[in-house]
Amino acid sequence: MPSPRASIQTDQRDAGGGHSDFNRHRKKFTMQLDLLPTRHGGAAENMATDLLLLKRYPRDCAAHARFRHYGWHRAAFTFGYSQKIAYVRSQLPDGESVELCRRPTGGGVVDHRDDWTYTLIIPRAHSLYDQPAPRSYQIIHAAITDALRSLGQPVELKETCEPAENDDGETCSAPAGPTVCFKRPERYDVIHTITGAKVAGAAQKRTKEGLLFQGSLARATLDASLDWDAFQSALIDKLSTSLALPAVEAPWPDFAEGELDGLIEQYSATEWIEQR
Repeated sequence: MPSPRASIQTDQRDAGGGHSDFNRHRKKFTMQLDLLPTRHGGAAENMATDLLLLKRYPRDCAAHARFRHYGWHRAAFTFGYSQKIAYVRSQLPDGESVELCRRPTGGGVVDHRDDWTYTLIIPRAHSLYDQPAPRSYQIIHAAITDALRSLGQPVELKETCEPAENDDGETCSAPAGPTVCFKRPERYDVIHTITGAKVAGAAQKRTKEGLLFQGSLARATLDASLDWDAFQSALIDKLSTSLALPAVEAPWPDFAEGELDGLIEQYSATEWIEQR
């Protein structure tokens, strides 16, 4: 079955005189996909860094999309902003010390002990920012599907969804209550064609600065021999095509002094982790 390929162009909608002055202002920017260096951090540091990359990216590069792959210093779990801490703690492994952090995005509980984690930030100047959440989810996960298939992995994009109760089967149901990300595939997740296991999931947050997309792949669902460096290269190529942006290696941005440390402290605090 050929993988669905979805390409979305940078915003040109006002070319025919049909949209706002804001769209005309968008065209003044040079857009590209910035590839940031790989880093490893603790749970709070990784979540804080993602939020700063969304909200505090250098002004002269604010129209650039941003991609980064990152790792974890220690065993860690993250969970969506609206999740209840009591449920989250019930999902943690017994007898093992793990780091725990509430994400700025939504979604379920994610086990990062053996995953491949990435962040993609879409600037407001790109037309993907204006798409409904299911559409952006589909486009990014289609790129992951294509990248994995190019390396011989039997995966596909889950095009169907579970029907909501008491309807005609046409409407997708959102998970009710707390969730664990990789237990149940949702529409447009990446799944293993043979086993049906969920391979890739993600959560997103849309703000006035752009779209923050935090994603994870479960390594154990794929072949042990998969070359993850080759996967990263293939994924960047597919994202570049889908977003219609050239991929360019970029240096790590300089945040304001103390800004990252301050946000790490906030994300490490009990008040943040246990606020719900």
